[in-house]
Amino acid sequence: MLAFSISFGIYDSGSGARGFLIWWMLVVAVLIREVARAVAAACFGLELRSLLLLPTGGLPTYGTGGDAHGPAKAAEAVLQRRIALVGPVANLLAGAIVAGAILAVAPEISLFTRPWVTPAHLLKAFVWVNLLLGGVNLLPAPALDGGRGLPQALGGAKASIPDRPTLLGMKSFVGFGQMIAIALVIAGIALGSVWFIMIGFFVLLGAHMEDQGLVLQTEVDTITMRDVMLTDYSTLSASDTLEDALERAVHNLQDVFPVVRGGTIVGAVSRQSIVEALQAGGNSYIQGVMARTFEVARPEDPLVKTLRRIAASGSAQFVPVLDGDRVLGIVTPHHLSQAIRLRGHLPRRQRERDAR
Repeated sequence: MLAFSISFGIYDSGSGARGFLIWWMLVVAVLIREVARAVAAACFGLELRSLLLLPTGGLPTYGTGGDAHGPAKAAEAVLQRRIALVGPVANLLAGAIVAGAILAVAPEISLFTRPWVTPAHLLKAFVWVNLLLGGVNLLPAPALDGGRGLPQALGGAKASIPDRPTLLGMKSFVGFGQMIAIALVIAGIALGSVWFIMIGFFVLLGAHMEDQGLVLQTEVDTITMRDVMLTDYSTLSASDTLEDALERAVHNLQDVFPVVRGGTIVGAVSRQSIVEALQAGGNSYIQGVMARTFEVARPEDPLVKTLRRIAASGSAQFVPVLDGDRVLGIVTPHHLSQAIRLRGHLPRRQRERDAR
């Protein structure tokens, strides 16, 4: 974008420095909207987790500090739309304020004469950079503020796991965004404005990124606990000694062992915990070092939702998967990473059959 702005300045006014200033004006306009959105997010109790900057603005990801409902709150469609509206409003206000100052101090400058963004009139360019950035971001397209929260609204503001009709609606929304991007490019060609063409290009890029995100989301959201649970596993007794447990761990690839008493899971212990307990206090019984609190899951529970619940509770060693009172399998951190990696090598049809 910097190279384009400098080249545009040289072509339009014979000054690369003025083109560089046009680029800085775009940077300032983007900063205005992103600072305004960050302030609005903070007012709603959200914190910025990540931000991907494009010339049309940023693609933010929000969360809430230690709130267990943080991911759901940050994903609410109504809240996203409220925060997103702040960005365009900030740009439109900035453009209007500078335009008013120009009309009051230098009325001879014609703000509405084309070209609107030109290195020859930098203040006029700053006005239109903000007005165009604010106006374009009101369009209902992916990666633009006008489209923020609309995908979630298609499936309900509180939908956490999108079903197939919802995903189809979201894909249609992405396609509509691509049509808007093409329309902006055509408008730029018709008006002879390279800026509309550039905006259309970046809107198209944002729509493509949104489309790829939906493909990834579809794959992840269809994975259940049944798909990744370990069904062939070893257990330890609460009355086993640490030395006996370590001897069994040497001949086993499990990283975490369920601890049972009378056929009922009463805790869990990791291989690392066994080693550390032996080094610190010598031989003793497993029941003295096992973790006694853990989360349970059902086989049909979505993996993503379950992981969020486990992360909020802080009990991340292992999760037994229960069908009523019967243990079908367990999920441990080490096995989970392997299961997801191996599932990626399954043919797509096999993954869809497993999901059904």
